[in-house]
Amino acid sequence: MRESIRQVYIATWVGIIVNGLLTVLKATGGIISGSKALIADALHSASDIVGSIVILFAVRIANKPPDKEHPYGHGKAENIASIIVALLLIVVGIEISISSFKVLMEGSPPTAPGKIALIIIAVSILIKEALFHYKHYLGKKYNSTALISEAWHHRSDSLSSLAALIGIGAAIVGEALNVSILLYADPVAGIIVSFIVIKVGYDLAKESSEVMLEKVLGKEDTKGFTYTVLKVPGVERIDEILARTHGSYVIVDIKLSVDPYITVEKGHDIAVDVRNTLLETHHEIEDVLVHINPYH
Repeated sequence: MRESIRQVYIATWVGIIVNGLLTVLKATGGIISGSKALIADALHSASDIVGSIVILFAVRIANKPPDKEHPYGHGKAENIASIIVALLLIVVGIEISISSFKVLMEGSPPTAPGKIALIIIAVSILIKEALFHYKHYLGKKYNSTALISEAWHHRSDSLSSLAALIGIGAAIVGEALNVSILLYADPVAGIIVSFIVIKVGYDLAKESSEVMLEKVLGKEDTKGFTYTVLKVPGVERIDEILARTHGSYVIVDIKLSVDPYITVEKGHDIAVDVRNTLLETHHEIEDVLVHINPYH
């Protein structure tokens, strides 16, 4: 097993175990303290577990070697997983908002949560931020879109926990000072949490969908590829370069102009040199398709 895949597996299992513990802790604390925001946050952590399991399957599929039916490999399995995680976030966000709105629609002011909810939320924020930085670093290092999306799932959880912390704290203060309007801060925090979760889910779905729709990389992203190709002997001009991501790797289609009076064999040799140079210089590139044109 490649080191990159092993690290992604380890990071994902760490997330599953930690999220399982946080879900139980938040749900128990939310029931004991009577905090709607904390229960909503527990649901968010539970969705992280499902997301992590999806990531595990996706990474396993994405790292299968190319075959006859999938000559470009299975890398987009990671992007499919990212979309599933994103949709899961949106569904959870909607569920949280509905639950919180129901509390606001009740006739009498809600009861302020117990102080234990504050401690649980504070611990959750610290753990989730640590998980975000850990997985985001590995996702960038190994170019794993699935791991990066999971990292942002953790960040959305820490942001939602922060909103819950403010809401719970305001509700406790409201009860202590006998300011009834502050008692609604807890369900209001739940609504804020839901909007954060939905926004993060939407952004992740949009980014992964662009990859699935074969959106090519911009000029700035392919500048390094262009510089490498132009240094290959025999290349007169780059007519077109199209690079697209497939999960953690990149596929490049390139059209080159060469001396029109050289032999077909010489033109073929230049194409092979371009392909090999790109693969050796840029490790994120998995395959290169080269088309040769006569230079005029």
